[in-house]
Amino acid sequence: MWTDVARRFEDAFRVVLFDHVGAGRSDLTAYDSRKYSTLQGYAGDIVEIGRELELADAIFVGHSVSAVIGALASMQAPGMFSDLVMVGPSPCYIDKDDYVGGFSREQVVELLDFLADNHLGWSAAMAPAIMGNAERPELSGTLENSFCATDPEIAREFATVTFLSDNRADLPSIEARTLILQCQEDIIAPISVGEYVHANIPNSQFKLLSATGHCPNLSAPDEVTAAIREFV
Repeated sequence: MWTDVARRFEDAFRVVLFDHVGAGRSDLTAYDSRKYSTLQGYAGDIVEIGRELELADAIFVGHSVSAVIGALASMQAPGMFSDLVMVGPSPCYIDKDDYVGGFSREQVVELLDFLADNHLGWSAAMAPAIMGNAERPELSGTLENSFCATDPEIAREFATVTFLSDNRADLPSIEARTLILQCQEDIIAPISVGEYVHANIPNSQFKLLSATGHCPNLSAPDEVTAAIREFV
């Protein structure tokens, strides 16, 4: 997911890439439904990686829900991350009161039911919608392959904890200097959500990219790289 961006920083930075437990080439036997029933479980893994590598004042770059997970990790281990780059973050996906997350609770439930009933069908249907950039179908193919490679039960549990999470109250406690990169035409994290994140993180910057869809790390690596370089 990050190859086209990460390699461009290897000349000047120590770059650390990892797969969340349950995804990619991670050890599936390490997956524990209880631990990963909240985003704090994933944040704890990041802190564990950081302590193993003796990180201090590092820069965490996270996409979508992983951006929020990185923010939680920065609060679990003060001093480990001095800067956060949040790409398409959302602290809450469900519309609540005057907050517009992009989905009604009923839509999220339908989404999760579809995933539980038909993992491959969900992947085929959702990848193009999430990726956008319909004129470049190879991008949604990459995302679909990533979805399909995940264990269906783990994918269902991860989607549940993601789409039902609400971390809005955590945003004001984020002390790290933060860059929020927002895409246009993003059905997962609309512009109003990015603006909300910016308004509620004290030391944050907001940048609206020209890129469209939810995965600019795949669709617009040049623009993402330039924005991060300007920030760091």
